Amino acid sequence: MSTEDYDEFGNYIGGDLESDDESDIDVAPAAPAPAYGAGPSAQASSSYAPLEGLEDEDEDMAEDTGMEMTLHGVDGQLGDTNQVVLHEDKTYYPSASEVYGEDVETMVQEEDLQPLSEPIIAPVKNRSFTVQEKGLPTTRFDRNFMIDLMAYPSMIRNVMVGGHIHHGKTALMDMLVFETHQLTWNADEPTRYTDTHTLTRSRGISIKDGPMSLVLPNSKGKSSLVNFIDTPGHANFVDEVACAARLVDGVIVVVDVVEGVMHGTEQIIRHALQERLKMVLVVNKMDRLILELRLPPSEAFFKIKHTIEEVNSFIASIDNDDSLRLSPERGNVAFASTQMGWSFTLRTFASMYADTFGKFNIDDFAARLWGNIFFDEQRRKFTRKAADVESPRSFVHFILEPLYKLYTQVLSADSATLKDTLGEMGITLKSAVYKMDTRPLLKVVLEAFFGSSLGLVDMITEFIPSPVDNAEQKVRSTYTGPLKTDIADSLLKCDPEGPTVIHITKLFHTTDAQEFRAFGRVMSGTVRVGQPVKVLGEGYSLEDEEDMVNATVDAIMLDESRYTVDVERAGAGNIVLLSGVDASITKTATIVARDIEDDLYIFKPIRHMTQSVLKIAVEPIAPSELPKMLDGLRKVNKSYPLLVTKVEESGEHIILGTGELYLDCVLHDLRRLFSEIEIKVSDPVTKFCETVVETSALKCYAETPNKKNKITMISEPLESGIANDIEAGRVTMQMTNKERGKFFESNYQWDLLASRNIWAFGPEDNGPNILVNDTLPSEVDTKLLTSVRESVKQGFQWGTREGPLCDEPIRGVKFRVLDASLADEPIYRGGGQIIPTARRVCYSSFLLATPRLLEPMYYVEVQAPADCVAAVYTVLSRRRGHVTRDLPKPGSPLYTVKAFIPVLDANGFETDLRTATLGQAFCQMTFDHWQTVPGDPTDTSIQLRPLEPATGQSLARDLVLKTRRRKGLSDSIAVSKYLEDETIIAISASGNADLLS
Repeated sequence: MSTEDYDEFGNYIGGDLESDDESDIDVAPAAPAPAYGAGPSAQASSSYAPLEGLEDEDEDMAEDTGMEMTLHGVDGQLGDTNQVVLHEDKTYYPSASEVYGEDVETMVQEEDLQPLSEPIIAPVKNRSFTVQEKGLPTTRFDRNFMIDLMAYPSMIRNVMVGGHIHHGKTALMDMLVFETHQLTWNADEPTRYTDTHTLTRSRGISIKDGPMSLVLPNSKGKSSLVNFIDTPGHANFVDEVACAARLVDGVIVVVDVVEGVMHGTEQIIRHALQERLKMVLVVNKMDRLILELRLPPSEAFFKIKHTIEEVNSFIASIDNDDSLRLSPERGNVAFASTQMGWSFTLRTFASMYADTFGKFNIDDFAARLWGNIFFDEQRRKFTRKAADVESPRSFVHFILEPLYKLYTQVLSADSATLKDTLGEMGITLKSAVYKMDTRPLLKVVLEAFFGSSLGLVDMITEFIPSPVDNAEQKVRSTYTGPLKTDIADSLLKCDPEGPTVIHITKLFHTTDAQEFRAFGRVMSGTVRVGQPVKVLGEGYSLEDEEDMVNATVDAIMLDESRYTVDVERAGAGNIVLLSGVDASITKTATIVARDIEDDLYIFKPIRHMTQSVLKIAVEPIAPSELPKMLDGLRKVNKSYPLLVTKVEESGEHIILGTGELYLDCVLHDLRRLFSEIEIKVSDPVTKFCETVVETSALKCYAETPNKKNKITMISEPLESGIANDIEAGRVTMQMTNKERGKFFESNYQWDLLASRNIWAFGPEDNGPNILVNDTLPSEVDTKLLTSVRESVKQGFQWGTREGPLCDEPIRGVKFRVLDASLADEPIYRGGGQIIPTARRVCYSSFLLATPRLLEPMYYVEVQAPADCVAAVYTVLSRRRGHVTRDLPKPGSPLYTVKAFIPVLDANGFETDLRTATLGQAFCQMTFDHWQTVPGDPTDTSIQLRPLEPATGQSLARDLVLKTRRRKGLSDSIAVSKYLEDETIIAISASGNADLLS
């Protein structure tokens, strides 16, 4: 038998043996045959066969065959051959530490632990969700000079670029970026330098603020550091506009000369006036008058004039102050075509004539280039009366006609004529330029003709104040603290040497969306890298210091949209990005130096132009990914200023946004940027409110659980306009009783005693409900009532936060405390007794005052050709909408339709509208007001049929029941569960049992 019948351990692996005589190896007859697979250590543990004999045979076999056989003993040694070794102590192979070394970590896993969907070696993920420069791009100004300018607040301008969607705000920023950066212009695709978010690029609209700090020279050669913030124009993202407005000192209002003043323009102007920001106007897309409308120069003048007057008329409707008027002769209006990269003011155009035809008084000439001023060519004089009917105005003669001729020359494709014309104006271009396509050629020619945007910079530096000049106005309108302290004095002076105070209004996520940076303005002092600071949240006050954390400034940067410039310090007046301080910030915050020992106060939270009224519920597809989703919700809540996330009592995770596009962007960021999970989304619903339309049918009272206290109330509707005044901050609880009483007495003819006895607004400090103390001192112990005032206020605010109809906020209701019977001992009238009792009596008085449901309404502005107006009416009527106005847009073939539509029926409205008008209609929707839903929500006699839409008077009942079921509440809305037993018996005995149903 050959040695091939044995393995390397000496075990027999050959065929069956017929007898022992055929074996080449002698085996002691007393030794049992080893089991298959047993190694040498198993043989060594046998006490029947001596190992020496086997070793001798192995040695002989190895000598004969030339094979080397190695036996591994127990623990790597042969040891005592008669030793009994336990199974768990046997080692057949060397350990990992023996093979790889003691310092190598090894891990053994089962094969099926990793799913097949995951690769064994996962590829490296490139988490980049924004467009970023690979390095610092080359600029036409020295960055060190820009950093040096930060130390001089009088040479800084903080400016917001705002206007309606697609009116050219981002293109205006592109024009300035190309003037200051060495970049390549693409004729086929707009650069949109300040649009860095991936969604922004794919959708073609701005959804986030785009900061940009540039050094720009004016016509006198003096440079300024201008901190621009490019804002979105879509109505869903006006929360970004409000965040930017809080940081800046002025606004560049961009208006399309053809479309004129649209709803987005009105929102910007209204908010700028509320924030007391200076405004300048850019009349954009001037080339549309030439290329699209093809208006003659004389008619184009009237179109331009009408657009400017539209702006001034709207400003005058809010504040009839002549100093706010925008007019070209004042110098606060510029004309531009940002896509072609040119802009001018009357003064810059006058200076071009001065450079060509000799020196003269530029200001006097510029003043004559606007209005009803004519140029008499024969006498070469300006007159206010036209020599004949066809006499052109000076603006047409000196500006529009040369502009029209220049466009005509370029578009005519006659390069020889164009070359001669440009030569006469002193413009020399390379020969290769004349062989370019029409659009690039037009841009090159116009840039050579107009030069850089000196007129725009002149307008910004002259009419928009510096941080020093505007500091007092800014602090008085936003700071909540007293103005006679050291901190306030430094804020009012914008002092770089004072205590460090920074106002944060927004958070920007990093490129990989793993961290956030705080975006804010240094209001006082100087912030430095590594400086320890205190972060004060929106809920901070001297009475409640819980919302305050310590942090350290890790880095300070100037945000340039696609890149950042690191700086070591930033003085008062600068707008900067801070890293390392964002952990406790949700929306806005106030950052102060940690060494300040005075009382600390915060800046007011931002007043937004709209509300979040569209609601969806989300949950992860895999329940195990719930922690990831919760972390993602916290991050999107930081990223979007007006987003609201909360958990309902039913366990639903709710997201509230301003509109469909807004929520779509939120869900994209939740899925892709912050959570990287798949989630399920419910159908969108709306946020409702509850109100009353009559006074309570009877006085309602509630007793505390210990039966020692009793509170009596009634509720009634507030006068129209009070709720809006409270929400807008025109009247606050921070006013003195005398000031607040005078406001209500003069504006709403309230009784002086009642107006001075307002206890609280609810559910928040600026909530649209009022709690009034109408008790008489002769009937109620004033001292005892004052002792429970805070508890009654908390019960009122709790009740108005979650109304009895469907747990939605109460709006526009006045609760009057008529009587209070209180225990003498303080232990019997604590908050645990009074708070729930006050809430219960609010509910009972509310339900007995004819409750109604309120739904949010969108204001809709549709722009469409005249032949599509009928289709717009049809689509609106199908969705409970109604048109308020439709009027033609002067100088254009478009009509503007203004309407209202319920938010509940607005989902998919834009898609429906575009389908009905073949894509010719464009609409913008924004929250406008609350409107009563038809029908009684407590009417149990209404029969609702499943799978059928409710209409008419049954709509309120249908909405209330569906909302209650979604929240896990019962269908019953009986007032009897909030009333005392005695009251129920008395009502039943009086024959008014229908009040209890």
